[in-house]
Amino acid sequence: MRFFITKNKITFLLVFITIILLSSFFLGCVQKRDVFTHDELQRTYILHLPVSYSTDKSYPLVLVFHGGGGNAENTERLTNFSQKADEENFIVVYPEGTGKLKRRLLTWNCGFCCGYALENNIDDIGFIRSLIEHLQQKYTINSSMIYATGLSNGGIMSYYLGAELSDIFAAIAPVAAQIGGQATAQEDLWQIPEPEYPVSVISFNGMNDSRVPYNGGTSNETHVYSWMSTNESISFWVQQNQCNEIAQRNISKSGNIISDTYSGGKNNAEVTLVTIVNGTHSWPGGQKGWENGAEPTKEINATDMIWDFFKNHPKTM
Repeated sequence: MRFFITKNKITFLLVFITIILLSSFFLGCVQKRDVFTHDELQRTYILHLPVSYSTDKSYPLVLVFHGGGGNAENTERLTNFSQKADEENFIVVYPEGTGKLKRRLLTWNCGFCCGYALENNIDDIGFIRSLIEHLQQKYTINSSMIYATGLSNGGIMSYYLGAELSDIFAAIAPVAAQIGGQATAQEDLWQIPEPEYPVSVISFNGMNDSRVPYNGGTSNETHVYSWMSTNESISFWVQQNQCNEIAQRNISKSGNIISDTYSGGKNNAEVTLVTIVNGTHSWPGGQKGWENGAEPTKEINATDMIWDFFKNHPKTM
């Protein structure tokens, strides 16, 4: 059997192949895994540019930190922040911690937690400062709209960055995290240092979180000996930001979501605590962190709430 290919068919095939190649090229430009060297270590991250990205504009930057034992892909999946970045036109970056394995069981050094990064005294604060400077050189970033969020170990990292890099971050959004604790029974209580500048905060904590207890104390499900409480974490930032000490409270119809907002802070800083009464160690409105992980509430969506908070709290010096 003979096949005859006409000139029109050849033209169609060439156009089709060109479209496929161009689509792959542009999709590759929107999101990519990259490597950055800091402190003689090869550090990795995933970058996602909004589909409308143009060098003629400047964009907010959101850094999303994985939990202990997680990685960038896992965190992108469970938070769905890349889709939000496309909808709202901001750049999102998912940095990765360190570990014995290349892309698995990664952790962040947060002073009292966690794992490999803590044990090896990895300079994660320095890494993030250098990474942001690196990104600012390559992409058009609005320096007054740089934010951090994360779950668990990544949430603690967000708290830590807000304190250490308060000259950079406009706002932070820790999820299922506290500002300090004791790594072991023999060690002193550690907490984040006082920030030099105000940083707005929205925090999400579940009262049924068995890994990072809402009221602090010990947990049999983490390697941290003891945790500070949610009240201590929020009070720290209310005081540092010089906010009103009396919160405006909003309770959902179900009674399950309690939002306490402390406003009137220096440079318009605010602190909001979102308490999920039946909340677990998870990302509200997101996916499970792992197959046997806790089921997140679907009553609210943390990603939506975080971005709404971020865009309304740019940096003012």
